[in-house]
Amino acid sequence: MKDVMLGNHAASHGARLSKVDVIAAYPITPQTLIVEKLSELCADGDLNAKFIKVESEHSAMAACIGAEAAGARSFTATSSQGLALMHELLHWASAARLPIVMAEVNRALAPGWSIWTEQTDSLAQRETGWLQFYCENNQEVLDTVIMAYRIAEQVLLPVMVVLDAFILSHTNEIVDVPEQAMVDSYLPPYQPEFKMDVNNPHAFGGLVTPDNYMEMRYKIHQAMQRAKTVAVEADQEFQEIFGRSYGVMEAYKLDDAEYVIMSAGAITSMLRVIVDAYREKGLKLGLLKIKMFRPFPTEIFKKLLAGRKKIGVLDRDISFGATGIFFQEIKAALYPEKKNGVPALFGYVMGLGGRDITLSHLEQMVDHMMSHDEPEEDSVWIGLKK
Repeated sequence: MKDVMLGNHAASHGARLSKVDVIAAYPITPQTLIVEKLSELCADGDLNAKFIKVESEHSAMAACIGAEAAGARSFTATSSQGLALMHELLHWASAARLPIVMAEVNRALAPGWSIWTEQTDSLAQRETGWLQFYCENNQEVLDTVIMAYRIAEQVLLPVMVVLDAFILSHTNEIVDVPEQAMVDSYLPPYQPEFKMDVNNPHAFGGLVTPDNYMEMRYKIHQAMQRAKTVAVEADQEFQEIFGRSYGVMEAYKLDDAEYVIMSAGAITSMLRVIVDAYREKGLKLGLLKIKMFRPFPTEIFKKLLAGRKKIGVLDRDISFGATGIFFQEIKAALYPEKKNGVPALFGYVMGLGGRDITLSHLEQMVDHMMSHDEPEEDSVWIGLKK
């Protein structure tokens, strides 16, 4: 059934279709509509879940951790400062191997106060052991929440489903909402091998000495590495049932492309327009969309970019004192290779704090890349006021 809905509500319906058992809710703009919709679904009897109102985002994640430890499929949503407040418990969730799924609506961090989109908040959590998937449109948001549980419960790691504030969260788009029976055939009930059970007691969260701590971390790393394969398989299985596929990276007009631009999230749709425009001018330009950021699909990325001449990376984020964060990851993936034959890599920072990224800005990015043989600096800022 097709419906018109906000990106936030697409996340809510993804959780409903995933038959979550527990929802922990604390409001923060611009994600509040996600948990509000879930509260309505619970109140109306459309979702049989425990809706827990908590006093902070830290408590929201704590509630999800407790629920998952008891064997309940759990969901929450947050944004920006709320995600930052969760930071301690993000580590706890991954280290305890709890497959929580959370919608994260990108919002710039304060100060100065901002409610508009920027991807620094989610990217700043890249070391917490959470998988991260970035969405381009509302259909992808709904579908990715369902796929997130499928992946998370196989590798026993939590997943963050990321969407842009207002560009997706508060924008209505047509979304194909699948039938419950189709989702049930794709996503089996959550049945963890170990959980808090008075009839089958185990110890959880105890002190770990140096004799074992490092091995626990290695197993998390192994699970994250395994997630690369599991995510590809989950996407292929999703396509077989629902007829839609996103891949862990999506190529657009890349087959014969000599030059490639890269991005993640909603801005990717505008880059498709730019690729088409430059193709009409005769430039062999292609696009590579980053959907899965953690684990970073290095092997797929290197295969797709082999033989290109130049790559331009758009970052709607910044690691102060360094570069855009996507640029860092891509540079790290490319440059273990021999220098000869590696494409020139250009980084572009724009759109921070929700500042509009226009087609003119994107043309500036492509024109800059095409007019330079090598980057003069790691990050070119576009759209700054003089």
